[in-house]
Amino acid sequence: MGSYKSGDSTFYSLIENYANFCDFRTLFQVFDRMKSERRVFIEKNFILVFRAYGRAHLPEKAIELFCRMVDEFQCRRTVRSFNSVLNVVIQEGLFHRALEFYDCVVGGKTSISPNVLSFNLIIKAMCKLGLVDKAIEVFREMPAQKCEPDVFAYCTLMNGLCKEDRIDEAVLLLDEMQIEGCFPMSVTFNVLINGWCKKGNMARMTKLVDNMFLKGCVRNEVTYNTIINDLCLKGKLDKAASLLERMVASKCVPNDVTYGTLINGLVKQGRSVDGVCLLSSLEERGHHGNGYVYSALVSGLFKEGKSEEAMGLWKKMVEKGCQPSVVVYSALTDGLCREGKLDEAKEILCEMVNKGCTPNAFTYSSLIKGFFKTGNSQKAIQLWKEMAKNHCMPNEICYSVLINGLCEDGKLREALMVWTHMLGHGIRPDVVAYISMIHGLCNAGSVELGLKLFNEMLCQESDSQPDVVTYNILLRALCKQNGISRAIDLVNSMLDQGCDPDLVTRNIFLSSLSEKLNPPQDGREFLHELVVRLHNQQRIIGAAKL
Repeated sequence: MGSYKSGDSTFYSLIENYANFCDFRTLFQVFDRMKSERRVFIEKNFILVFRAYGRAHLPEKAIELFCRMVDEFQCRRTVRSFNSVLNVVIQEGLFHRALEFYDCVVGGKTSISPNVLSFNLIIKAMCKLGLVDKAIEVFREMPAQKCEPDVFAYCTLMNGLCKEDRIDEAVLLLDEMQIEGCFPMSVTFNVLINGWCKKGNMARMTKLVDNMFLKGCVRNEVTYNTIINDLCLKGKLDKAASLLERMVASKCVPNDVTYGTLINGLVKQGRSVDGVCLLSSLEERGHHGNGYVYSALVSGLFKEGKSEEAMGLWKKMVEKGCQPSVVVYSALTDGLCREGKLDEAKEILCEMVNKGCTPNAFTYSSLIKGFFKTGNSQKAIQLWKEMAKNHCMPNEICYSVLINGLCEDGKLREALMVWTHMLGHGIRPDVVAYISMIHGLCNAGSVELGLKLFNEMLCQESDSQPDVVTYNILLRALCKQNGISRAIDLVNSMLDQGCDPDLVTRNIFLSSLSEKLNPPQDGREFLHELVVRLHNQQRIIGAAKL
């Protein structure tokens, strides 16, 4: 290794400058010159580059450079550079790769021993992967490595336990850390408060908030936001509003998340007008609504049939100089489409493009759905083509809307072509797409093809499993073809899959048994058997529907 020379600091400044701008080509030209002039490389140079690789989302480049430090640059590596690379990999979400890198360095021939930060990072990666028991093992090994767990190690592990619904164990860790002389911070309590909120245990959550106060930890905006969010999810909006007042009274400043959560809660309860009033009162206090708040309110007002109020809010937002985002534009477009005002919605789309705001898949799918709904399939298909021309990649919702519209319009052949195109692009059909195709096939008399798609659905993920609507479509089609015995088999399969029949199912069978069989049957005995079977399986709601 060379000794420090006059002028080395100039090179170090150049490295810092190029690293800040992520100019790797020029940066490595500096490295090459330093090597040719036998300049001294210090670890700080590499840490700056690792951070730059992190900002540029190039974790593998960081690992590669770390491996070259000793042999190529004669620079000694310590736990500081190791942690820097490990953090880059974890920040990129490559948790398995982080574990591999950790094992390679710590378990290899390097002289690097992990410190508290190393352990914290690896515990975080394990928790993110759901390897909480393994994370606990690593946590317990820390004292043997002369590393006492700090508040961040405890918080990370508590968070992992809460996400695995092991909140009682997380609470025990809170007690343990205090016994060990590690004092909790607000973030520690916030992790547990969030856990109890998700669990629905308000009593334990309240007790924890009180404990937090007794331990001298200040309730910050995260504490209040967590509880307000939970109250909004439970529909307790008045309590959430009351807590907001207490938050302000305690000199804790509400942020965009606080107001956004409360306004979104009001919208979900069908109280969008109250949400607009809250927004107005906030603006009087100097706060400004963001795109998320405006989109929620515009969408909510339209869904409540208050289109004039929605348009008024839109105009007010524009007058205040708030630049609409793609989310707000999409909410307005969707609302106008729901009202059947397709021409106005198309104008908004044009305005959006002219102002340099690129429409997304949701914007297009709202308009396509609207045109199909008003019987203008030609304009819907034209929009689909325009979407591709503007390089907007359709998602599963767009495909579902198009397939459903084509099937409703009797264009089964075109729908099948779109279905094939969707599968060819690796997009998994959702429930709506499956139901639309099965309905279209059954209406065209191709019940067997419909059943084939249904069997495919059974092999999909839980969110794409057949629902009662899917079963009813097939049951009606089978009964129409006098396949009542096959329909009964399908009902048995329906029950086995955990899907309860509804009134439509009942009516399909009552009419089919009385009209399709000779001699006719009233079907009451069959329905009684279904009710008994549901009752025996503790499916009381399903039995009550029949």
